[in-house]
Amino acid sequence: MTTALILIDLQNDFLHPDGAYARGGCANPAAAALPERLQPLIRKVKAGNGLVIASQFTLWPNALGEPMISPHLLALRPFLRHGDFAPGSWGQDCVDLLKPSLNLAVQKVAYSAFYQTQLEWVLRKVGVDRVIVGGIVTNGGVASTVRDAHMRDFETYVVSDGCAAFTTEKHDTALADMANVATVSTIEALCGVSL
Repeated sequence: MTTALILIDLQNDFLHPDGAYARGGCANPAAAALPERLQPLIRKVKAGNGLVIASQFTLWPNALGEPMISPHLLALRPFLRHGDFAPGSWGQDCVDLLKPSLNLAVQKVAYSAFYQTQLEWVLRKVGVDRVIVGGIVTNGGVASTVRDAHMRDFETYVVSDGCAAFTTEKHDTALADMANVATVSTIEALCGVSL
């Protein structure tokens, strides 16, 4: 069995103190701790010749250079502005701690890392049949990616202590819901099995 660890949106604009979310007053300490916390699982997957894949939320610019932001996201995050999550920008990039471990990154425009990306093509091409999902946010990008992985018949896991939401209640509710379509596990438990 071949495993891929999919890390959802652990990017500078989400996590770094100089990123867009911190600037907008939406810093999330639980999310900021994830890159370090996930290191043992990253090492375990790499040791088993699995893939470590990042998704990068991306705000593509229109003809005038302004970011194309979905209305629902703009209502939630009115502070987003020109240059935030722009393709190839520092903000769109994964945090430095993760970059040496990544096999690849896929740019996404919505919650799921599968939606209009090449993720499924890559996973099928290299024979991945098990995916482990972590990152942010538990009730958004993580949950959407987990459901899409399940619908594509991957053996799907979500790492309960390897993802975060903006509140503990949203995190816990999302994990309970994902338990219907995925195995909810911990970093320690997954590091103790063959991957």
